Amino acid sequence: MYNRRKFIKLSAAGASVSLVSKNVVAKTLTAPQAGNLPIVISTWGFGVQANQEAWKTLVKGGRAVDAVEAGVKIPEADLNNHTVGRSGYPDRDGHVTLDACIMDDKGNCGSVAAMEYIAHPISIARLVMEKTPHVMLVGEGATQFAVEQGFKREKLLLPSSEKAWKEWLKKAEYKPVINIENKKGLPGNEYNHDTIGMLAIDAQGNISGACTTSGMAFKMHGRVGDSPIIGAGLYVDNEVGGATATGVGEEVIRNVGSFLVVELMRQGYTPEAACKEAVMRIVKKKPEIAKEIQVGFLAINKKGEYGAFALQKGFNFAVCNNTSQDLLIDGKCYY
Repeated sequence: MYNRRKFIKLSAAGASVSLVSKNVVAKTLTAPQAGNLPIVISTWGFGVQANQEAWKTLVKGGRAVDAVEAGVKIPEADLNNHTVGRSGYPDRDGHVTLDACIMDDKGNCGSVAAMEYIAHPISIARLVMEKTPHVMLVGEGATQFAVEQGFKREKLLLPSSEKAWKEWLKKAEYKPVINIENKKGLPGNEYNHDTIGMLAIDAQGNISGACTTSGMAFKMHGRVGDSPIIGAGLYVDNEVGGATATGVGEEVIRNVGSFLVVELMRQGYTPEAACKEAVMRIVKKKPEIAKEIQVGFLAINKKGEYGAFALQKGFNFAVCNNTSQDLLIDGKCYY
């Protein structure tokens, strides 16, 4: 007879098998890289220099939140980087709009989206976190707040960006280009987007993260991707780890990607296995779209183990720790 006691015993056994199976899969997918703390990781090749700037804070015993802000300000200020910060390509109407968010080890977070005229959105995101009761400010309100805090309002549309925009206007076609941050000299109608996401653990073992971008080139005015959205482009839980995303933000938002990665790590997944599962959610839900776009996730757990996974080949990430300050690793991919 199938009684309640038998049901409970079978359920417990099933849960145990499921847990063992999941842990076996996670260990099979990746060999975790346990590094000595502190450590900082970030997306793409321009993350190497950004990490080195963050390391200056970490190596002195500074807080992870200070390190990630300082780190991502490097690509924000780089006039040759058209995917992040002051040199970002404009939207289809010629407006350079910037997005960023930051999250610390205490669960505090701040964000700005579609902000114009301010070169360092990550610093405004931090001020939103520390000086307002809000999480996100957008558009002219974000710009107004930045000016009130003493930041300079300035024109961000550089001559090189304006030239690319005017070239794009001849056809006004939008075609995503996979791994645009690794491609140089593309025709005007192929310029696209990307992001720097950074995660750091300081010497005290506390985790923080930052994410900043100029978004998709020539996007619709007002479009906001995943980068400034807590849980999508970035998420940190100091008990578990942190995750960040890069690529086409719409698919990251639809799956609340970075939060998903952290929650999978909470369940016992390694960072790489968690990133892979988040990628697979996109493949399963939108297979026809997944083949044509790039999305990558990068994660670190409380132990300092890190990993990444992307839809397409070409995604890489930078690592900086006591062993190496300029490590660049090719992430694994589905396609």
